[in-house]
Amino acid sequence: MKACIDIGGTKLAVSLNSGAGLELVGSRSEPTAKTGSHDAVARQIIRMVDEACADVGIDPSRVQRAGVASAGPFVLNAGLVELASPNICGGLAGPARGLPNDWMTATLEAPLRQRFKEGVRVENDAVSALEAERRWGALQGFDHCAFVTWSTGVGMGLCVDGQVLRGKNGNAGHGGHMFVSDNDDALCGCGNIGDVEALVGGNAVARRLGADAATLMHRVRAGEASAIAVVDELCRVMGRALYNIAVMLDLQRISLGGSVFTNNKDYLLPRLQDQLRGKLPALTAGCELVAAGLGDRVGDYAALALLV
Repeated sequence: MKACIDIGGTKLAVSLNSGAGLELVGSRSEPTAKTGSHDAVARQIIRMVDEACADVGIDPSRVQRAGVASAGPFVLNAGLVELASPNICGGLAGPARGLPNDWMTATLEAPLRQRFKEGVRVENDAVSALEAERRWGALQGFDHCAFVTWSTGVGMGLCVDGQVLRGKNGNAGHGGHMFVSDNDDALCGCGNIGDVEALVGGNAVARRLGADAATLMHRVRAGEASAIAVVDELCRVMGRALYNIAVMLDLQRISLGGSVFTNNKDYLLPRLQDQLRGKLPALTAGCELVAAGLGDRVGDYAALALLV
């Protein structure tokens, strides 16, 4: 039995896989821990896995491998991953960001290795989703591709020449922290002012605009002109980020997921496609933007992809 763990800035989800295909059982989710000691997320995972085992009548001792798809960035402490996620660690941007802790990092891999004796693999959640999309989803057969999540935050998994890019600490693809605007009042949890995530991330939309993405899109669908203008601007910013990776990496296809995008893909996808269309065709022609083939299950299968 394997534990599949998905750590996001808003929620933490766990499920179990027996090794027989893609079946996931015992799925549980709850808000990501952000109070207490800086190992709170790791302790939450261990508790939730044990509870998932109880739900389906499995002895927890049978679950000795874990795949962890997590929001980053990561830092390495003695070679083991700790989280420095702007949406989890409140010490990065300070009290102005409003998180209820002063963590600079959240300990993760070390306590998990104490629990899962046969191995733990931790990857950025967008990299994990990229692997899932390449194995089972919309990126099958593509050697030059990316997965981009537009959710609480903005993350990217990148693949060039068939090689998934990871970087020195496993942080390649943190395109949410690119600067694409001169905005001087949008504070990201990482401490940047005016990066992509600070402008269009799900929590940034609610913080900056006074309405969460669902409310904003409801107003758009009702035809409210001011809401349409706001969403057009969000798509312009996100489109710049997609353009940047498309021309930098000479990509064939970008698969898009995450709650903000997936819940509104019929409206957002054509507007994001317009942001690439016609711009430097020598580099953008032939680069497709598509919805994730795994849909809203991409996060579920991301951690499993680390273990097969």
